[in-house]
Amino acid sequence: MGKKIGKLCVITDATIQNKYSHYKIAKMAIKGGADIIQLRDKKVPTGELIETAIKIKRLCDKHQVLFIINDRTDVAMIANADGVHLGKEDIPISDARKLLGKNKIIGGTAHSLNEAIQIEKEGADYIGFGHIYPTYSKHKKDKPKGINYLKRVVGKVKLPVFAIGGINHTNIKEVIDTGVHGTAVIGAVVKSNNPVKAVKDLRKAIYG
Repeated sequence: MGKKIGKLCVITDATIQNKYSHYKIAKMAIKGGADIIQLRDKKVPTGELIETAIKIKRLCDKHQVLFIINDRTDVAMIANADGVHLGKEDIPISDARKLLGKNKIIGGTAHSLNEAIQIEKEGADYIGFGHIYPTYSKHKKDKPKGINYLKRVVGKVKLPVFAIGGINHTNIKEVIDTGVHGTAVIGAVVKSNNPVKAVKDLRKAIYG
């Protein structure tokens, strides 16, 4: 892995709000001090997703911010993103590694300790673990994992762990206190009246 992974990841989402495009969210998040932008859109046609990805990649390069694509290894390859974040239904981590090479970042989503251990074994660079609190960004059928479970996961794996799910400026401090590497946020930024300030506040809570 050729690039250092920062601590604050903002995931773009144009479905839980219709005020901002993916590009606009990325731009505001970067202005606020996000370390990583993750493009996530499960509905848009592939051509449109590629176009958006290329545009955001250019922006991220200009500001030296990491750019990760959610789910789509093919789009990550075409846009020359810094990496891809994969869920259970996506291409296996080992196959994504063959396609992307050793210098790209590959993250995997885990909802349990066993899944986190498995992702580590498969050769990912980081683990996205959640959901920690109730969240409305995605329909969840299982209960929030909570802080204590997160602490257990952090203690059992060597990979950087990113906490995700319902994290905002009111609870981010207790998340960071578990020893996680970082946090990934969606609603706390994209549904905020002032996304730039929201990112600044989150960054301040993480870095002090």
